[in-house]
Amino acid sequence: MSPLNNKEVDVLYEAVLSLKDKAECSAFFEDLCTVNEIVSLSQRICVAQKLIDGKTFAVITEETGASSATIGRVNRCLTYGTGGYKTVLEKLKE
Repeated sequence: MSPLNNKEVDVLYEAVLSLKDKAECSAFFEDLCTVNEIVSLSQRICVAQKLIDGKTFAVITEETGASSATIGRVNRCLTYGTGGYKTVLEKLKE
């Protein structure tokens, strides 16, 4: 069984889905996460967009400050993951 397949994780997902706007989302994440965790999460989304746009690891590192390990992890998710990044980034375009 996946460690992400449990009641506590479901509550987290439901909590995120219950948020109405950016202000509620900001307040929730500021309470839930450290500043560094929020910055890391946002950096990964930015890295995913730049990878989709065809930018190189070197350019992405220069533009975002992300390590090659972070860029590699995001790249693996884009290639072999569940499609979460692509879904979110497509929705952000709308």
